[in-house]
Amino acid sequence: MAYLRALQTSIKTLGGVGPAAAKAYAQLGINTYSDLLLFSPRAWEDRSKVRPLGGIQDSEMANTLVEVLAHTYFGQRSAKKRTLKILLRDVSGQGDGRLSLLCFGRNFLEKSIRVGAIYYIYAQVSINRGELQSSQFELHPATEDGSFPASFGSILPIYPLRGALTQRLIRANVQKVLDSVERFEEELPPTLVAEHSLIPMDEAIRIWHFPPSFAKHQKARKTLALDELFYLQLIARRRKGLQERTVQLRTANPTKIELALIESLPFALTGDQITVLHEIRKDLATDIPMNRLLQGDVGSGKTLVAWITALHVLSQNAQVAFMAPTELLARQHAESGAKLLEPLGVRMAFLTGSVKSKERKLLLQAIADGEVDIVVGTHALFSKEVTFKNLRYVIIDEQHRFGVEQRLALMEKAEVPDLLLMTATPIPRTLSLTVFGNLNVSTIRTMPPGRKPVKTHLVNEQSRKRMYQAVGVEFSRGHQAYFVYPRIDDSGESELRDVTNMFEFLKAEYPDIPSELIHSKLDDEEKMSILKRYQSGELSYLVSTSVVEVGIDIPNATCMVIEHADRFGLSALHQLRGRVGRSNLPSYCFLVFGDKLTDEAKQRLTVMKESTDGFYIAEKDLLIRGPGEMTGTKQSGFLRLHYASLTEDLPLIELARAEADRVLTKDPALLSAEYAVIRRTLAEAPPFALESIEAN
Repeated sequence: MAYLRALQTSIKTLGGVGPAAAKAYAQLGINTYSDLLLFSPRAWEDRSKVRPLGGIQDSEMANTLVEVLAHTYFGQRSAKKRTLKILLRDVSGQGDGRLSLLCFGRNFLEKSIRVGAIYYIYAQVSINRGELQSSQFELHPATEDGSFPASFGSILPIYPLRGALTQRLIRANVQKVLDSVERFEEELPPTLVAEHSLIPMDEAIRIWHFPPSFAKHQKARKTLALDELFYLQLIARRRKGLQERTVQLRTANPTKIELALIESLPFALTGDQITVLHEIRKDLATDIPMNRLLQGDVGSGKTLVAWITALHVLSQNAQVAFMAPTELLARQHAESGAKLLEPLGVRMAFLTGSVKSKERKLLLQAIADGEVDIVVGTHALFSKEVTFKNLRYVIIDEQHRFGVEQRLALMEKAEVPDLLLMTATPIPRTLSLTVFGNLNVSTIRTMPPGRKPVKTHLVNEQSRKRMYQAVGVEFSRGHQAYFVYPRIDDSGESELRDVTNMFEFLKAEYPDIPSELIHSKLDDEEKMSILKRYQSGELSYLVSTSVVEVGIDIPNATCMVIEHADRFGLSALHQLRGRVGRSNLPSYCFLVFGDKLTDEAKQRLTVMKESTDGFYIAEKDLLIRGPGEMTGTKQSGFLRLHYASLTEDLPLIELARAEADRVLTKDPALLSAEYAVIRRTLAEAPPFALESIEAN
């Protein structure tokens, strides 16, 4: 008996695996028997039924018995350059028909495929000028009595290939490993297996690779997918500490200073903001450090929620650190926070790498002495020179832009800090249940009242002039615009439009309309000066790179023009579009693209055209890019799911989460006999790297 993930024998011991095949296997991440069995086929071919030549349509697969009628050649007269053509006829008895095999570069087959012999053939067929042809085929000699060989009637796995690997070699290697294991150990509790009509693990693993039927294959996939999702959830939930929080050390009710801020606002909080505030307060009121992700669409009011919850912590004589990924965004947060909180007596400070010399020394001393309540800054907050007197609450904006090490460095400046991560890139539900399974997730879906959806237009080169005219109309109405480009200058190296040249072009296009150029090479003081002039209405438009992607709130801006939009990812496009539509004014986003678009670029632009819902866009982004690209875990091994799909298996993910919760609620330490199978699996062959899940 053995666990699937505990077979550490090298694949070099398998027949046919020489240096070339071993190298190709290694490129696919396959080094051991376990790796090979966890290597999922990309498809399965159904060779269980006869598909005679007479009934085959273009691009379909033939699966039948044939007799070789003749060998001919076509193409050039030279013997070395001509191509072998083998003529076949169907002799299965279930139909007739003729097929020509085009043997490009394989004239040697004339010697091995004999005229008059009977073969089993599996081939992709095309129709060319009324003739059935195939250049992709498999031929196997029929049995002595001219019937189908033993391999007929199978559903065969099709694996991704590299280098010297062939389907026949991989299938033989997989079968050899399966034959070497008497029985695979169960990994799920018997009650869970029975309740959800799963099949034994040993049977599931064998059926997954070589299914006797597609119905049984689906049962095997459900078993294996639920197994890996269950352990993913179980490990993440154990790290999270699912045990009920019963010790209330602090009040969960809003404090006087929180209520004072809420009452001073010129608008009412949305229902989602109120719900999220309640969720965060409950976490803050326990003795277990909060670990919560706050997600919400662009402009939904996440930062306001963060400031209110910061007041809750300040009322307990603690300090708060608010970290943003760029100095520009941190400065904006510091200024907006000061306007809201300083009238209430909150002492705020701004700390980035640009704060120098004597001023920096005094600021660091004030933070260490507890004379600052909230420190807003960039990565400078986790530098060694920064110490806090009583840091209890860490807020990280745009958390996906920080590495795990950076987050931990800031967290280590407090004894038991509460952590609030914020993101304006909504997380698909499947990812929030898996990658972020060790976090509590709060969501703001509703937008402030009065906001109108941004109208998005796709603009090709032929429509460019009309776009410029439409933006000009907005200028005549006293509104503002952004023009975003992917490059600062062309340097003679690219056909892409850039901000430097287009700034001059747009000044000619809109004479006497005040504008300014902004990009990453400008120092932060100059950027802030430009943004303040833009915010005051002194400037009508900005020509920019993607530095305006986050943190800029100009209610009077109604037009966003994104050049070479096909070069931007969905998340960036959605964030950029979120810079407009921040008032009750009708707003517009123009996505300009060139003539040559990849299929993925077409998908992204279509998604942006059809929806302004960040949650819908995030789901589509997951489908297009995949979980590894979205979470930065593509090469890490974490979330390398072998059987489950994060784009198709939401019901299974939710089921796995519910089962993991039920197990941990009933027996958090997994000490009962019922869960002995889980204890053994985690000890001997854990499905996921624990440190990877903990870090995420």
